[in-house]
Amino acid sequence: MTLKPFKFVLFALLTLVSSVAFAHVGHGEEAMGFIAGLLHPLTGADHLAAMLAVGVWSAMTTRRIWVAPVSFAALLLVGALLGIAGVSFPAVEPMIAASLLVIGLLLATQAKLPLAVCASLVGAFAIFHGAAHGTELAGADPVAAALAGMVLGTALIHIAGLLLGRLLMRRHIFLARLAGGAISVFGIGLLTGVV
Repeated sequence: MTLKPFKFVLFALLTLVSSVAFAHVGHGEEAMGFIAGLLHPLTGADHLAAMLAVGVWSAMTTRRIWVAPVSFAALLLVGALLGIAGVSFPAVEPMIAASLLVIGLLLATQAKLPLAVCASLVGAFAIFHGAAHGTELAGADPVAAALAGMVLGTALIHIAGLLLGRLLMRRHIFLARLAGGAISVFGIGLLTGVV
C-alpha cells in the first residue's frame, strides 16, 4: 500500500492553508479577524472531523460532489450569524456530537442518498456547528472578516475531504469506511461524555 496520494493531499491542504494565512488580506485588525476565522475550523477536532467527513463522503457517493459541502458551508454561515446575533440554540454540543455519529456512519456505510437529503442533512448539522463558531467568534474584530475567513477555512477543509475521497475511492474504500467508523465512535464518545 502506497501512501503517496495521502502525502499529496496533506501537502496540498497545508499549502493552501499556509498561503491563505499569510496572504495580504487587509491591514491590522482586519487581517487578524480574517486569520482568526480562517484557522477557527481547524481548532476543534469535532468540527474538523465533521467537515472532512462531509467532503470524503460526498466525493465517494454522489455525482454532484459539491452539493453537500456547499450546503454545509452556507448553513454554517447562517448558524454563525445567528450565534453572533445572540440567538440561543438548544443542545449545540450534543448536536455537533450527533453530526459526527451520523456523518461517520454515512461514510462508513457508503450510504448514497438523494442530493436534497444530503444537502438538508449536512446543512441541518452545519447550523449547529455555525452557532458554536459564531458565539466563539463574536468578539473577533471585525466580525465580518472573521466570518469570511471561517467560510474559506471550511471550504478548504471540504476541498481536502473531496480530494481525499476521490483518492480513497480508487483503491482504499476500506480506509474511508474505517475512518467513518472512527468518526462515529468519536461522536458517541462526545455524546456520552467519554471524550
